[in-house]
Amino acid sequence: MERDTTDLIARARTGDHNAFRDLVQGHSHELQVHCYRILGSLQDAEDALQETLVSAWRSLGDFGQQSSLRTWLYKIATNRCLSMLRADSRRPRIAPPLPEATLPEPTGTGDAPPWLEPYPDVLLDHLVDRRPGPEARYETTEAISLAFVTALQLLPPRQRAALVLRDVLGYHAVEVAHMLDATQESVQSALKRARATVDNQLADSSSTSSSGTGNRRPARQPDTAAEHRLVARLTDALERADLDALIELLVSDVRLSMPPAMLEYRGIETAQRFFAASTFRPGRTYRVVPTRANGQPAVGLYLADPHAGVHRAYALLVISTAGDRITAITGFTTHVMTRFGLPRTLP
Repeated sequence: MERDTTDLIARARTGDHNAFRDLVQGHSHELQVHCYRILGSLQDAEDALQETLVSAWRSLGDFGQQSSLRTWLYKIATNRCLSMLRADSRRPRIAPPLPEATLPEPTGTGDAPPWLEPYPDVLLDHLVDRRPGPEARYETTEAISLAFVTALQLLPPRQRAALVLRDVLGYHAVEVAHMLDATQESVQSALKRARATVDNQLADSSSTSSSGTGNRRPARQPDTAAEHRLVARLTDALERADLDALIELLVSDVRLSMPPAMLEYRGIETAQRFFAASTFRPGRTYRVVPTRANGQPAVGLYLADPHAGVHRAYALLVISTAGDRITAITGFTTHVMTRFGLPRTLP
């Protein structure tokens, strides 16, 4: 394998685009996920990946193989992401107003930033099965969850990058320092602050009074039979416009958020008022298409258009669960639905 890589590098350095494609194609999907974790946006992650590959192609002659090709690519990708965060020009500074004028007063400002986007599980299927390095602190499924990606967005850019490289990918601190052109001491200091912020945020997002988990992060076992039953019950409640059936699925301190609006609705009574004023308004009927995002169950919601005889895309809902209950629902606008292969209309 090492001889094949050396041969591909030699051919790519002579301008062989096919050799370069073969060299990097096994890393492209994991690099995109890496960029997504740091940037929180699939669109930005795709842009960062393309810039990474262009930079790698142009600087391949400087690759001295002191590190592995994968580590070298991760260094380029990380620094492209940091450059994008410094520019930060295309990210919305102010959340747009909510489309529904009749929504109840929110309980607070949500943590999800305006640019947050879900990541389709179908893209995760293309990842090479790599075990994290020995320094990793977070399980693979947790490290792609919406709660984890949201928590990362609360960190300054270099803390964010250091935590992902060290605690998700498992690079040693000295390797992280080299990749960030920093000292090992500064990396350790950044990690200490980043871990405190992320762990506190994850503990808050996973604490549910009805699940009995307290402030511990529960070990998730995604895509289980219980999860399928929960999604089926949610689908049934939405398609029958049965608000009581939906509320039965929620924990008492459920959280509702709707990026890009930086607002949060927390608690089952608030959730009931919210759904009554929006989703379950008189005359509305829906169809639901199950999917998955960030290793979690999700559904595409379609609202009936009685004048056109079709159901039109309305929202993508990403569901966080604990046992047989829903702990959080994050709703995204229709612009993300095509990423999941969901059509704009249904018959």
